[in-house]
Amino acid sequence: MCLCVNCAYVDRCETYYEVEERHSQPHLTQDPDFTPLHPVINVNIRNHGREMEWDVVGCQSFKLDMGHWARIRPGLAVPT
Repeated sequence: MCLCVNCAYVDRCETYYEVEERHSQPHLTQDPDFTPLHPVINVNIRNHGREMEWDVVGCQSFKLDMGHWARIRPGLAVPT
């Protein structure tokens, strides 16, 4: 699971914006204004390169805010 869903900056983050792009998901913001320090992204490649899963697994700027993503998008499934 992308650690961003529990980060205080998820709705402002340039890296999370790029992850949304890679997954063809609607953006939490159209104009991210937060540049995180040293994000670490795992990319899992499946089905002989036809599918890619992007997950932020580390970030020096991470600030815990449990459920931040869910509060922004109430009623929607939290990305895994």
